[in-house]
Amino acid sequence: MRISDLRERILLSFGPQWARSFSADIAISELGSKSVNEALDAGFEPDEIWRAVCKAHPDQTAAHQ
Repeated sequence: MRISDLRERILLSFGPQWARSFSADIAISELGSKSVNEALDAGFEPDEIWRAVCKAHPDQTAAHQ
């Protein structure tokens, strides 16, 4: 998965009002309590990040898995 694909899935799952804030501000335990942006900066692969987002927020991501 490319970073652009990850960003698109987050946008579709959380909506344009919340996606940017979600990526910057919400720590995900599966990512070592990093946000999506922090995980990307730390070298996590986009598909690994997406799996962690799905695990942490299954109701929002179910349609885009």
